[in-house]
Amino acid sequence: MTVHASAPQPAIAAELDRRAAFCREIARSAGAVALDGFRNRLPGFGMKGPQDFLTETDAAVERHLKLRIAEAFPEDGFLGEETGGAIKSDIWVVDPIDGTANFARDIPHFCVAIAFVSNGETELGAIYNPALDELYFVRRGQGATRNGKPIAVARTTDFNAACVEFGWSNRMSNARYLEVLSNILGRGANVRRGASGALGLAYVADGRSDAYAELHMNPWDCLAGLLMVKEAGGVVGPYLAIDGLAKGGAVLAAAPGVAAGMSEATGIALETR
Repeated sequence: MTVHASAPQPAIAAELDRRAAFCREIARSAGAVALDGFRNRLPGFGMKGPQDFLTETDAAVERHLKLRIAEAFPEDGFLGEETGGAIKSDIWVVDPIDGTANFARDIPHFCVAIAFVSNGETELGAIYNPALDELYFVRRGQGATRNGKPIAVARTTDFNAACVEFGWSNRMSNARYLEVLSNILGRGANVRRGASGALGLAYVADGRSDAYAELHMNPWDCLAGLLMVKEAGGVVGPYLAIDGLAKGGAVLAAAPGVAAGMSEATGIALETR
């Protein structure tokens, strides 16, 4: 377990205990809504923009999460991919289904992603793939787990043995994407794209991938996963420090042995410790 912060005051810790238990519970309940929608969905899907898919289940899961959070913590803010929201000092940041393109095409690689941010720090995160019943959970300073068991990043140091994921974003030019892709391949890494950034980050934390990078991500896609990678012993970029909660930004998360090389290949800076 990697500890990044001193222990909070008892009253604050008790509130985080309550939120942590709640975060795990709503990740699973939202996942049940998502899985029901996946199994019983009708053919077809909507589009919010180029390569930006929308299903009825996205809206249903977000409604479920928004209602549950409002009931349990009425003073907290809410920021969701589908309905937006206003940033507050205590805020839940939610992607109801990350990997909607997979979901819409009958591929069981999608998840519910939830992060709780307090005073500019991500304190809690959950990423749940209901199709595989894999619940990733993290609490700042207390490590990261998959289904309750501790996880850790890979020990890979050789790019010729590295398997990394590089996400595509329509907010950046294809030319820049191809340039970075070429840089990563040139170092010898195998590059894949699973079309769920949140799961991509969880897989780095779990040692299933050696790195994840994307030139622009929204906060609901990455905040939970970035904390997971840090707590699992990995290295990440300074997402919140560059105002990612409000504006989004570039994301890099990696095992320590390949982090510097990935930073050079992508042009994305790493946090300084």
